[in-house]
Amino acid sequence: MPGEAQLLQGTLDLLILKAVSLGRLHGYGILLRIGQISRQALLVEQGALYPALFRLMRQGLLKASWGTSDNNRRAKFYELTAEGRKRLREETEGWNRLASAIASVLAAQPGEA
Repeated sequence: MPGEAQLLQGTLDLLILKAVSLGRLHGYGILLRIGQISRQALLVEQGALYPALFRLMRQGLLKASWGTSDNNRRAKFYELTAEGRKRLREETEGWNRLASAIASVLAAQPGEA
């Protein structure tokens, strides 16, 4: 799809943690939220999302409970744990440092040291 960005390895967990930090969501809601906040530039496949959710729960970064979705269906809703909020802060800081360093490299002009 034109205008769609490729996810770098390791960024899906960060995106999921951020999406869930904005409010309790079920799996499909997480996909929609990531698409929405990225202005549809990042579209996550369901086949990648659910293994990532399982992994984040196993690591203690997310907790889940059953509830009813907007379309009145039973769904598992995810929330950040305290450890998940801490990891989100750490990963966000690391990502911002990396993005800043890459931006500096890309902005370099010939003759600059």
